[in-house]
Amino acid sequence: MNKVRERIAAVRRPLLGMACYSYDPAFVDMLGHAGVDAVWIEMEHCPISFREAADLCRIAGGLGLLTMIRIPDASRENVLKAAEAGPDIIDLPMANSAEVVGRFVSHARFAPEGTRGFFASSRAVNYGFGPGSIADIQRAINQDICLMAQIETREAVARADEIAGVPGLDAIFLGAGDLSASFGLCGQTDHPVITAALERAIEAARGAGKLLAMAAPPHMMTVWLQKGVELMFL
Repeated sequence: MNKVRERIAAVRRPLLGMACYSYDPAFVDMLGHAGVDAVWIEMEHCPISFREAADLCRIAGGLGLLTMIRIPDASRENVLKAAEAGPDIIDLPMANSAEVVGRFVSHARFAPEGTRGFFASSRAVNYGFGPGSIADIQRAINQDICLMAQIETREAVARADEIAGVPGLDAIFLGAGDLSASFGLCGQTDHPVITAALERAIEAARGAGKLLAMAAPPHMMTVWLQKGVELMFL
């Protein structure tokens, strides 16, 4: 069971998160005191470096927050560098095909579940200090990490069943903003067409046994929580 499922089971409610768009340790510290469950470290759109992302993961982890890094894309370099920062969740944007998601999963998981490169000195593997052997730590990482793909285009909605069914993928992030742009309804995230597309993605995720995550403004949070979203970013 990955750490997100463990936290949901422990608190018996959906999880609440907030996003960090710059290298701001004080903001992450505030989130820990505010009582939120998770922090989203944004690397797709914002100029946060991998060194800075690792620092934010250290701070958040020390405060008991779950950490999510949204990487720019599924390239091996980006997946590996994010993974070595030791986040609880790695989120892939623009996951438009099962093939792209399959590569993402392979890069992020150690053998035999994937092809993640062997590196025994990063935060993710406790800098080589254990407990247990490096093989034990790698097995634990494969179990603990939550790999998430964003369905946020018309193309992805059409392939939602294939994407959600990729082995080793743990969660689907519903990307309402980009989805609205993809349908030519930019910013109209509560438009019936967008709602229907998101509900189609939810159906696919549920059919594959995946967790659901989303970002929403306060007035829309209850709507999507009632539809089963388990990790809600405000």
